Amino acid sequence: MIKKVAVISLSRGLLGEPFVAHEVKIGMERLRNYGLEAVTAAHAMKGMDFLREHPQCRAQDLLDCLKDESVDMILCAVGGDDTYRLLPYLFDHDELQRAVEGRSTVFLGYSDSTMNHFMLHKAGLRTFYGQAFLPDVCELEADMLPYTKKYFEELINTRCIREIRPSDVWYSERKSFDASQIGVERERHKNSGFELLQGQPVFPGSILGGCIETIYDMLDNTRYADSAELCRRYALFPSQKEWEGKILLLESSEECSEPALYRKMLATLRKTGVFDAVSGVLVGKTMDEVYYREYRDILLEETGNPSLPIVYNVNVGHAAPHCIIPFGVECRVDVQKQLIAFA
Repeated sequence: MIKKVAVISLSRGLLGEPFVAHEVKIGMERLRNYGLEAVTAAHAMKGMDFLREHPQCRAQDLLDCLKDESVDMILCAVGGDDTYRLLPYLFDHDELQRAVEGRSTVFLGYSDSTMNHFMLHKAGLRTFYGQAFLPDVCELEADMLPYTKKYFEELINTRCIREIRPSDVWYSERKSFDASQIGVERERHKNSGFELLQGQPVFPGSILGGCIETIYDMLDNTRYADSAELCRRYALFPSQKEWEGKILLLESSEECSEPALYRKMLATLRKTGVFDAVSGVLVGKTMDEVYYREYRDILLEETGNPSLPIVYNVNVGHAAPHCIIPFGVECRVDVQKQLIAFA
């Protein structure tokens, strides 16, 4: 059972900004109502400007939280960008490897935290993908969204996730997050469940992946001139052989990339050989179902492997509500049963 949670800012330093103070208050109260000791990492509240200018401080927070034996869970504040800049401070002298050795700390985050998941995967720590502090624990409705809350409670009570099923509903994204939205419900819509685009409906593997835009930054320098170079230097994206037996998770960000860019990102991924190595692909629901049909069609055209199972519309990532997916744990995907079951 989780007893102490450290909220950390590894990407955008949103947590320390005054305009989210009402959300932080809600989230901290919810964590403490679970009986958890909730703290923030040393630099997590320093604000966006400071953390953008001091990636070494973000890296040190991660190392310190991993080394602190009293911290059971590291919870990412939110996503953002430029987490790749932590790489030298975590890997130049095996700092991250030493910090995770012998540890079983639960790490939970998504979006740009995809980079952190790949870092921790490389260092040997299993992580959990799909929720974060501000978008989930700090939900402005009267409580966390029920589907999201179910998985969060399972994780803090058992330190694992046993199975994932689709949500009955999905929610429109808020247009505003200011204090006037406290207690205001989101618009709800009927959800259609897991959709098999191609391939066998049942397949095994262990899951790894995350936000496609962030993964693209590992392979392409369009957004940042040095992101792909740094990620190659530290071999952050696994080799084709390392992908064998795994299931690739892809979900799209709040940017709702234009279909032409989505196609380019998939084509870039295809060049790595990942689609010839993995046993299947899980694809997260798009936020507000933007480009839902377009992305679905592009996936079929660009993965280049017609026998590869592709499961669409999984409730993970940027489209609310959010499940939690364990990385590095053997699982069995069964679309007919609408079930992803973990060992």
